[in-house]
Amino acid sequence: MSNLIIMLAGVNGFLAVSLGAFASHMLRDRLSPELLHTFQTGVQYHMYHALALFGTGLMMINFPATNLLRISAYLMLAGIVLFSGSLYLLSITGIRWLGAITPLGGICFLISWALIVWFAAKQQFPS
Repeated sequence: MSNLIIMLAGVNGFLAVSLGAFASHMLRDRLSPELLHTFQTGVQYHMYHALALFGTGLMMINFPATNLLRISAYLMLAGIVLFSGSLYLLSITGIRWLGAITPLGGICFLISWALIVWFAAKQQFPS
């Protein structure tokens, strides 16, 4: 399972960098500054959570039996799709109601981080 999560982290890191470059080079002259900023916010949170997904995958190597990390990873993925994905689509299409999806992704991010806190609180790490 940790292999899959680490691979998905790599894919998402790649996508975040690619989409950031796409925005800088292809969208800069096509989007309003407000919509370009919205797109870049999606890229920023996409990368943050690709890195967090990588860390979660690494933790899963040492703690393969925990469901908290697995669920946290899936929620990070859902958050990337819902939060960043809705911001990408909103920016490119201008369809404002897509912004209503964004908070659902934010909630997924928050729960995923809370699960990591819960996991750490339950563990007896060596001193």
